[in-house]
Amino acid sequence: MEEHVKKALVDWNEKISDVLKGIEKEYEDVKRELQVYSYKFNITKQVVQSTINDEIIRNIREMYHKPFEQKLNELKGSIKELEEKRKVFHMFVDKIAKVSGIEDGKPQASAAENAA
Repeated sequence: MEEHVKKALVDWNEKISDVLKGIEKEYEDVKRELQVYSYKFNITKQVVQSTINDEIIRNIREMYHKPFEQKLNELKGSIKELEEKRKVFHMFVDKIAKVSGIEDGKPQASAAENAA
């Protein structure tokens, strides 16, 4: 491969890797928030199941349970989108690395990240 082509691919790989790092950070942030809302949702669900008073149940559902459920579903959708983005950008990094012969010391996603 000609040196100018290889250099261009290495530069592109670095840019794609930066995008991938941003996606990974966003994924981890959303994942943490998803865990929090999962706990909140399950706790309110358990409280509602253990409560007898219908008025209290309605209030809990309106104030907590329904908003937590909506946020939980929204976060699940975001996680799926981010997983797809991660997959696509990992493919970019892998393909560029294969074509340009980038070695392990150069910018590219690790095997552990690719497995995620």
